[in-house]
Amino acid sequence: MQLRYSFRLYPSAGQRMALARAFGCARVVYNDALRVRETARAEGLPFPKAGDLSKLLITEAKKTPERAWLGEVSAVVLQQSLRDLDSAYRNFFDGLKGKRPRMGAPRFKSRKDNRQAVRFTANARWKITTGGDLALPKIGDVRVKWSRNLPSTPSTVTVIKDAAGRYFCSFVVETEAGEVLPEVMPEVGIDLGLSHFAVLSDGTKIESPRFLRRAEKKLKRAQQALSRKAKGSNNRNKARLRVARAHARVADARREFHQLSMKLIRENQAVAVEDLAVKGLARTRLAKSVHDAGWSAFVGMLEYKAARHGRTFVKIGRFEPTSQVCSQCGVKDGPKPLHVRVWTCGACGAVLDRDINAAVNVAKAAGLAVSACGARVRPGLVPAPREETGTHPKASRASGSQAGISVL
Repeated sequence: MQLRYSFRLYPSAGQRMALARAFGCARVVYNDALRVRETARAEGLPFPKAGDLSKLLITEAKKTPERAWLGEVSAVVLQQSLRDLDSAYRNFFDGLKGKRPRMGAPRFKSRKDNRQAVRFTANARWKITTGGDLALPKIGDVRVKWSRNLPSTPSTVTVIKDAAGRYFCSFVVETEAGEVLPEVMPEVGIDLGLSHFAVLSDGTKIESPRFLRRAEKKLKRAQQALSRKAKGSNNRNKARLRVARAHARVADARREFHQLSMKLIRENQAVAVEDLAVKGLARTRLAKSVHDAGWSAFVGMLEYKAARHGRTFVKIGRFEPTSQVCSQCGVKDGPKPLHVRVWTCGACGAVLDRDINAAVNVAKAAGLAVSACGARVRPGLVPAPREETGTHPKASRASGSQAGISVL
């Protein structure tokens, strides 16, 4: 399995300038290659091959006065920029063929883009020094804040500058299947929601932290300050950074909260979730709350961590009527509006908590051995049979029925 590990970088002033040159050169080569290919498409000519583009836009371009400064950065960075363009075209055409979700055609990059990135492969001869720094060609030894050890030797490293002006190094590593956790008995179904972030089939309810909602006031003030600054001014750039850092704090807090996924994987042998239509929900009036919850990222973490640690992960279909079926008797009771949080089954009389009942049904639909034990599900009042209601002067059922016949 390939995993990606990210760590914070702290480049010096000179190293930041060298990284800016690398970002700019990679962007120029990418745009030049995109322009050549779009020109060929407009003229009805076949797409130039990657090798021809490399020779034309890198090797030959360095010999011209207009592109001589491409030699100031590592050639591997420029080659990887061409590979990124190939991947963008491949993904675009695969989307048209239905092999993957559709995405837009490759577009030109701008120096004003908030996110910049360059990638170094093993050919660039980068390394991690004995002092723990990251040695990059033509940039130098950059200080890294290591938060964990890499499980194996990485094959590539990507240096990223985000919208908040922070630098990160991202490593791609191959992991072995030797991190399987010991087997445990519990199996759990998870119902994701907005009032509660997650409700488990054992009755546990995890509150939604609502990171974006809690930070809205600060974000609003920062955005208002940004809108009042003159375009192109230094003050506007400072205000933009303040907005980006505020959003980065929200994203970091949400990512930290999603470590809940590891707790669920560690404590349960099998985990089942529902395949939610997040894109559809993001087009409703609940869009901000849906994006704030970050369901897709959480489910993705559950999936890869289950595969890595030898757990079972099941995703059931989004059209499974988990909120309509009684988890006690299995009778489908029909759809219910969202404000109905507790309902009574018309067949067995069980009083069901909507979210816990859905979580139990998610687990059952996935084939997990779970029950509503411990959940807030209780039997309701069942009407007594007609012959047992009220009082009767005769003690036995037989005498009562005979008396009725005699009266008639």
